[in-house]
Amino acid sequence: MRSLGLLWIGPASLRLVNFVVKTSAGLTLLVLVSAATAEAFAQNMDQDKQQSKEQTWADSWVPHVYSLENTGANFLVPTFPTFAQAPIIRPLPDPFMFADGFRRTDFQSWERRRNEIFHAVQGTMLGEKPDCHDCTITANYVPNVTNALQGTLTVNVTRNGATMTETAPVTLPSTGSGPFPFVMGIDTGTGSLPASLFIKVATVAFMENQVTTVGNPQSTDGFYKLYPNLCSGSKCNVATNYGQGGSNSGQYAAWAWGISRLIDGIEIASKQAVNPLQLDTTHSAVTGCSYAGKEALYDGALDERITLTIAQENGGGGAPSWRVNHEIESPAPPGAALGAAGSVEDIDDTNYQWFSGQMFQYAGNNVYKLPIDQHELMAMIAPRALLETGNTDFYWLGNGANYVSARATQQIYNEFGIGDRFGFIIDGNHNHCAVPAVQMPEIAAFINKFLLGQNVSTDVEVIPNPYVQEETQPPFTLPMGDFSGNYLSPSGTAFPTDYPYLFSTMDYSRWTHWWGSEHPVFPNDWNTGGTVVLGEGIWPPLEINSGDTIDGGYVLAMPGKHSAATVTVANANIQSDVLCPDGSTYTLNIPLQVNQKYSFAANSNAPQPSPIAYQGSTANPGCSTGGRGRAINNYLTVVGVQDGFAGDGAGPGFITTDTTDSLNVTYQTKDATTGRGSPLKPTVTVNLFPLNYPAPPLPQQF
Repeated sequence: MRSLGLLWIGPASLRLVNFVVKTSAGLTLLVLVSAATAEAFAQNMDQDKQQSKEQTWADSWVPHVYSLENTGANFLVPTFPTFAQAPIIRPLPDPFMFADGFRRTDFQSWERRRNEIFHAVQGTMLGEKPDCHDCTITANYVPNVTNALQGTLTVNVTRNGATMTETAPVTLPSTGSGPFPFVMGIDTGTGSLPASLFIKVATVAFMENQVTTVGNPQSTDGFYKLYPNLCSGSKCNVATNYGQGGSNSGQYAAWAWGISRLIDGIEIASKQAVNPLQLDTTHSAVTGCSYAGKEALYDGALDERITLTIAQENGGGGAPSWRVNHEIESPAPPGAALGAAGSVEDIDDTNYQWFSGQMFQYAGNNVYKLPIDQHELMAMIAPRALLETGNTDFYWLGNGANYVSARATQQIYNEFGIGDRFGFIIDGNHNHCAVPAVQMPEIAAFINKFLLGQNVSTDVEVIPNPYVQEETQPPFTLPMGDFSGNYLSPSGTAFPTDYPYLFSTMDYSRWTHWWGSEHPVFPNDWNTGGTVVLGEGIWPPLEINSGDTIDGGYVLAMPGKHSAATVTVANANIQSDVLCPDGSTYTLNIPLQVNQKYSFAANSNAPQPSPIAYQGSTANPGCSTGGRGRAINNYLTVVGVQDGFAGDGAGPGFITTDTTDSLNVTYQTKDATTGRGSPLKPTVTVNLFPLNYPAPPLPQQF
């Protein structure tokens, strides 16, 4: 390890933070504000959380559903920056920032902004969902000869001489008269939801394998047969996509297209002369769970004729933010290949049969260049209704990132005055895709209000308290991962995994606080449960050349009187965001040594490591078009060591034998080739709670 040159650390109030701002001339400037301004952000956190309160002032005039698949189809396709030129945005992107650089929050402008997100979703994540303007669609509904309440809807879609057929079982309510509201369940009439929730609602089963086979997409599948220029999976050769084969259109795009064609068929069959299908196309829903929960979410986002979307336990790629999953959860173990399994489903290790290969370029720290995130996917459903759920018993689902996204989505719905049309349930103590009794009234409320027109409350915002054993004071023992999840202690012993944060006190608003400010920075650090992400603007920017060796390191200290202690830094890295002369950006990652132990004598205030040293270094790849890059922001991430099994949480990044006394940390980067270094970040005290490792297993309560 190289020697770490200490720099003077001024008072926090004098600290400078830099922001990247685009001028009207397209020039990129660094704007500096004092940390007093940054710290003022924190004073407004309560105001941010007030925005999550349900606003319903526009319910009487904002539409609940539309008659068109895409009301924004006539808008021009926006031009997005290339991947190299895409800005690095670490908080959640501002959903109200339009492609033209102007910000608009009025509902009348949303149709246009939604269309921009629509194209970003297809361009960066799914691949194309064709609009079928060149298709011929026929449909026919035939009642069952022995049971008039049941029948089969057949939809034929023909394009360029090829035909795909969907056959959907239909069940009508046993009471009442049509046309009936209806739900489209993936593979079954109600998906994974109990049929008892839909007594007054017709059910239509969407047989997804007729469009493309789950887990085994082929060119002979119905969708890809009609669109031979599109392909999903590693066997494709229609494109070159970042190590994910030639896939350019994931199955979620295909299934969303299939749901739209099913709706086309329902519209046609409801008007047939004999035995018209008695379904009300102005009151429809779609639902599914797990991978099918994601499917339902994309279905609802990409077709505005769907009134209500219920996306159950959808996991990474659904509601959870790609950014948050990457930032605060543990990736694969250090040294593992990109794409290896980690604690949660993120861009690195999701299923690239479901998603298109082009999304993989946003893996790792490139996720911050993604022009959108999942709160904007969910916001595409606005002003229509959406209820989505998580399950804290399964760490893989990314429940923390789900919560952040849900709160961000709630803020968007509230901005339009329709906050009662979005709800979320993130609870636990039940099997995956099971619906416990405590959820039934909340799900029923959305069905009753948006399908049946009843005047009921849909103010549904459930987090793990009290449904999960969340405690209010240390020691905290939250539910562990998926009950097989472990974190590895420095000795290699596996212990059950707890969440390193409390949902009830999570600072979700730090990811959206910048909205409307034009400055995509966090107002504070992520610092909870021994897991930290510390950020700092670099002023002046650290100029680095291609091939330079960049060192990174941290310094620990225990101030005042304290017991003797051993502190282990389980897994850490420093990331530097670099701006190039041509406006392109990249993130330089400096991996630090794993499971580093430091011993502090009782009452010793000497910093560790001693002597002061850097724990890692890397070669700077440089700007792709040449020139000297400028490192403008540094981030120290300290998380646990993940054991390599998908869905196993990683535990804390800082593990100490003394959880009573303060542990302080600072960090720095330095260009070892030129000798220039960034300032040390002002000292941060690590928050060790919620933290109780090893924690006793909680009993399963299924």
